[in-house]
Amino acid sequence: MMNNVNRAVALRISQLLKEKGITQYRLAINSGVTHSTLKNIIHETVKDNLLSTIILIAGGFEMTVSEFLNSPLFLEENLNI
Repeated sequence: MMNNVNRAVALRISQLLKEKGITQYRLAINSGVTHSTLKNIIHETVKDNLLSTIILIAGGFEMTVSEFLNSPLFLEENLNI
């Protein structure tokens, strides 16, 4: 299944929220990204996710960006770029 990058980011955030058992609100507090921005990313109403935002979100999960991106969701063959 091909996803665009925004969809892959939204799916990865949702996956990690479940895995780590935290809420969007807790992630917002942990990452410093506003809850409304997180909600917009997850609902894919953001046209382009900035790398700086992804770095903050990864930090909110207590992960590096490499760990965040270490998912089949981000393999080129799975993305429609």
